[in-house]
Amino acid sequence: MSVRVLVVDDQEIVRTALRLVIDRREGLSVVGEAADGEQAVARAVALRPDVVLMDVRMPGMTGVEATRLIVQEWPGPGPVPRVLVLTTFDLDEYVHAALRAGAVGFLLKTSRPDQLAEAIRAAADGEAVLAPSVTRRLIDTVTALPPALLAPAPAPAPEAGMLTEREIQVLVLVARGLSNARIATDLRLSEATVKSRVNRILTRLGLENRVQAALFAHRAGLVADAVEVRPPGPPVRADG
Repeated sequence: MSVRVLVVDDQEIVRTALRLVIDRREGLSVVGEAADGEQAVARAVALRPDVVLMDVRMPGMTGVEATRLIVQEWPGPGPVPRVLVLTTFDLDEYVHAALRAGAVGFLLKTSRPDQLAEAIRAAADGEAVLAPSVTRRLIDTVTALPPALLAPAPAPAPEAGMLTEREIQVLVLVARGLSNARIATDLRLSEATVKSRVNRILTRLGLENRVQAALFAHRAGLVADAVEVRPPGPPVRADG
């Protein structure tokens, strides 16, 4: 079954290019387009896509407000679409607002076609998606925001000691912006095992998504102290 995508961008040439890239990928299909945030909300309700590929800087209603309306005030039937933000700049103030509004992640418009396709599939599966090239700066920017602008921390505060050694390895790679598929390759695990471990990490730490998990890993100093994982080798089915 194909992942159904709604493409939102105020530039027709960008929408056309994205449609061509997406429709050429197996298992992906563009079901509609929108030129601004208001159209995005209306067409998301009408078309019920699996993923909304959302630009943030648009005239009228921005992608941030459209994301908030789609995710937090979904007026349509059925499951809420996942919103994946596309941005031109790797330090875009709207990106942070979009993540707080409920977007599952963001990519740069300069991402390679295969990266875009992988991100759409990951978003459809419920994964949060962070562009690896800007994850470190995103974490630095978000952690520097005043506490009033951040979501309240879980109480009591989670501790890294609650995790096993393997879960910490997975958490470190999540913080580096890797998808479940890439983590599975790096750690020689099945993708299903990685997905299960990520869900377990979020539950144990009382976190809601991979963005919060990445913030936790950086605040706990896990990324700086991380030991290099083994290079990819033959896949194994058993959990290591």
